[in-house]
Amino acid sequence: MISKNELLNLFSNTRKDTEQICSFLETEDYVVQPVVDVSPPKWHLGHTTWFFEEFVLKEFYKDYVLFDDHTAFVFNSYYESVGEKVVRTDRGNLSRPTVAWIYSYRKHVTDAMMKLFEYTSNFSKKMLEVIEIGCHHEKQHQELLLTDIKYILGNNPLLPHYNLTFKENPIQKYDTEWITVPAGIYEIGHDTDSFCYDNELGRHKVYLQDYEIANKLVTNKEYLEFIKAGGYKDVLLWHAEGWEWVNTNNIKAPAYWHHIDGKWQQYTLQGLENLKLEAPVTHISYFEAFAYSQWKGMRLPTEFEWEIAQKNFDWGSRWEWTESAYSPYPNYTKAPGALGEYNGKFMVNQKVLRGGSVATSKDHTRATYRNFFQTHLRWQFTGLRLAR
Repeated sequence: MISKNELLNLFSNTRKDTEQICSFLETEDYVVQPVVDVSPPKWHLGHTTWFFEEFVLKEFYKDYVLFDDHTAFVFNSYYESVGEKVVRTDRGNLSRPTVAWIYSYRKHVTDAMMKLFEYTSNFSKKMLEVIEIGCHHEKQHQELLLTDIKYILGNNPLLPHYNLTFKENPIQKYDTEWITVPAGIYEIGHDTDSFCYDNELGRHKVYLQDYEIANKLVTNKEYLEFIKAGGYKDVLLWHAEGWEWVNTNNIKAPAYWHHIDGKWQQYTLQGLENLKLEAPVTHISYFEAFAYSQWKGMRLPTEFEWEIAQKNFDWGSRWEWTESAYSPYPNYTKAPGALGEYNGKFMVNQKVLRGGSVATSKDHTRATYRNFFQTHLRWQFTGLRLAR
């Protein structure tokens, strides 16, 4: 269990980190919502603030005064049990409240939280747990901020840069090797006292057949070979739903790739760059990851195969698609109340991703972390690792 002082440091640093991410934005950048899956940066700032107001201050700070009566309506996301909310597709229509107003709201809530830390001598176990979840919830939104900002700027015809120091394409300077894992019974799931989400529990045994898994991620160079070989035109490589997605949306390459004057370029948070061939391919859907693995005569690993083998390879620059459906572990238990909506309600029609990306908080890059997305989505830093 985290201590009060450790939690104070975690809270303070988390709030500062979020605003540091936004410090590279112009005011106009805060409001844009190009598609339903991407939220305006100012909404992320408000939502992560509302979380502490709704689940901490309203319950544990008896003298807390709301900054505004409409914050819950504007900044609730998917907590149906909490009350009415702005429809997700309308977040980009909120020219008001202004960016300045939202920063004032953040300060109001942060100051109230700091007073709660100062004047509450003993934090209950419940208080510690809820505040810790709130901090990690905001860290998740820090990653979403980076990927949403990239989508916003990457769909601007001018392709402006966000931050010239943000490096998202590390080079894998080693050859592909195959890690052999023998058949047997293995334990899966979180097994320490450190923080984890409920979907990483409970720890359980699985039987795995013997398999091999690559020590490195598929690169841009390798994926380019798939494109040149006509991979996007070969129906036999795709799921039926994936083939429909490719043709309906005229998909010919990963997101953010541009074929200009006969050369492949890639939009990054540093702006438009020549495609780095030895960098891991990114911004691909599950459909594309599956089709590529089929083309190679291989497959994607299951999330259990990935977890058992991960100690033998580098990871953390891309979220890696797995062949596993997102479902509860044995004896999974949702948290009581509204916080029970955090993970469990999404355990349907999604695939598990493992690892972490260049946008992921280091606190969330762990072997048991279970990310999840729908099969067609690719605005996150998603890539793939082969298994056989």
